[in-house]
Amino acid sequence: MKSRLLFLFLLVSSYVFSQSVNDYAAVLVPLNYDFLKSDNQYRLNTLTKFNLQKAGFVAYYTNEMIPEELNVNNRCNLLNVDVLKESAFLVTKLYVVLKDCYGKVVYKSEVGKSKEKEFDVAYVEALNKAFEYVYALHYKYNGKTASVIQNAVPASLAAVPTSSTSVTAPAVVATAAATVAVNVPNNNAEPDATTLFAQPIKNGFQLIDSTPKVIMKVYKTTNPSVYQAIKGGVQGVMTLKDNQWFFEYYQNDTLMSEKINVKF
Repeated sequence: MKSRLLFLFLLVSSYVFSQSVNDYAAVLVPLNYDFLKSDNQYRLNTLTKFNLQKAGFVAYYTNEMIPEELNVNNRCNLLNVDVLKESAFLVTKLYVVLKDCYGKVVYKSEVGKSKEKEFDVAYVEALNKAFEYVYALHYKYNGKTASVIQNAVPASLAAVPTSSTSVTAPAVVATAAATVAVNVPNNNAEPDATTLFAQPIKNGFQLIDSTPKVIMKVYKTTNPSVYQAIKGGVQGVMTLKDNQWFFEYYQNDTLMSEKINVKF
């Protein structure tokens, strides 16, 4: 009996440590971290999502609507990101952790450090430095779904009975490989009164209306479907979803998503 349980443990361990970030289709971003007092304090959760998208990942907040192919039945196709704080004297230290659907660590960055005294500056600097290690992964989804333990464990070992209780392997729904499509903006749509026109500027575009008046500025990232965006002093990201651009930002700790009609 013990040898069978050990075999099961070794199979699960092999699954955990064989995973690569490239095996996962997207990342879920929480609205808060344990070391923060409120949702998106210092805009660190917004910054996390922005940096993940800049690193090539598809990222969603945990309260966002997720595409059907990545719905709750397929959550093992997704990673969960966390940012952890390391205790230090006169130095702020943060690192990024990516975990699978079982809470197992798939990737942990090196520590990002800042000696700034103000938290709003120190946390941002430390997090950005930690993400430099994430960028170095050169993430690219390989089209696979995460390995499923139930497929790896023989049926005879999926539930190993004992004299009083049963030990059951974690239940995981086996799914077909999901493919994340790269969204392409529709530039052929007829412009209307709400359409903004993109004019090239250094590292991005300024979006103007028909007046013409500059409404917002967007700056390129390594992901062509994601721009860092500024509108009326509000910072966020402009992201392409289902062939439609959205300006996402936080207002009074509430995530806002504003549809933007853009003609490039």
